[in-house]
Amino acid sequence: MSQICEITGKRVMVGNNVSHSNRKTKRVFKPNLHKKKFYVPEDDNWITLKVSAAGLRAINKKGISACLKEAKEKGYLK
Repeated sequence: MSQICEITGKRVMVGNNVSHSNRKTKRVFKPNLHKKKFYVPEDDNWITLKVSAAGLRAINKKGISACLKEAKEKGYLK
């Protein structure tokens, strides 16, 4: 299952664990994803999205319809 936010496009990033002795080993930074259901009044139905915490804040600020439109334009949502 892919770890990609369907609103913001955030995905897994790769970096290093750095120990006290300054050794570096690879690690992954995962986005803070949640599965949420949203009601879309224009379509009169519910949709389930996998969104990050930042995506939830964007939906609260702009509204679900505007965020869905932007995500489709950018290619994050099918």
